[in-house]
Amino acid sequence: MKKEKGKELVAGLFSLLPIILAISIFLLLLTKAFPLLSLKSLPTILFSSAWQPQKGQFGLWPFILGTIWVTITAFILAAPLSILTAIYISDYASGRLKKWLVPVIDLLAGLPSVIYGMWGILLIVPLVGKYLAPLFGTYSSGYCILTAGIVLAVMILPTIVNVSVEVLSAVPADLKEAALALGATRLEVVRFIVLKKSRPGVAAACVLGLSRAFGETLAVMMVVGNVPLTPTSLFSPAYPLPALLANNYGEMLSIPGYEAALNLAAVVLLFMVIIFSLAARLYLNKLEQRID
Repeated sequence: MKKEKGKELVAGLFSLLPIILAISIFLLLLTKAFPLLSLKSLPTILFSSAWQPQKGQFGLWPFILGTIWVTITAFILAAPLSILTAIYISDYASGRLKKWLVPVIDLLAGLPSVIYGMWGILLIVPLVGKYLAPLFGTYSSGYCILTAGIVLAVMILPTIVNVSVEVLSAVPADLKEAALALGATRLEVVRFIVLKKSRPGVAAACVLGLSRAFGETLAVMMVVGNVPLTPTSLFSPAYPLPALLANNYGEMLSIPGYEAALNLAAVVLLFMVIIFSLAARLYLNKLEQRID
């Protein structure tokens, strides 16, 4: 009995490690950011657009908006295509075609970020700069939010597709066959049976892909432009928070307040991810309750 309680205690302590680690990371970053917070109020820093470290101006608003713009653009592009691809693989593709499609998607998921970044520079940047921007009557160098969104969408697509395929494939075959026997078309089966039963899982797959999009750094950094200005359109360059940290941490830290500003940017990014994860978890819980 004592051994059982000892094992439960050890298991409980290990289960607390992720929470302790997250709290410790948050507190460490906050401690490092405190010198700047002691000089300026948090709203002033968050909602200011002035980023001039040499003059002691550390406005994070352009970086926050850049992160949101790029992430939402990528999600809007990736989610519908990923779900449609998953539906095709799970319910329409032949067994032979599945053997080709699944490894290719797995290969895309395993490619290094820098490869996607190079692909974006060589193909997507000229495509956006020379063709898409003039089509909408504007100018763009190609290094902009839309380019970063396209590259990021391709990066998160395999994640959403793989999880969605597993969820869609888990719908009992008996339900599908019963619906077909009653005269339903394959499209109706997918719409009213498969998607309805697997909605929470597909939503979770989208959340997982969006979570990855929030923190992606290298590929986005290579194609987004890295200009610390508030974006006004999809063809504007931007500077997401992960790119800001990757480009600058370790450099120019002799400037007063610079390191504190970067640590505060990390706190903001962490806080954004936490808020998003909690909101997504609440949404998924409500979705599961509706279906039950």
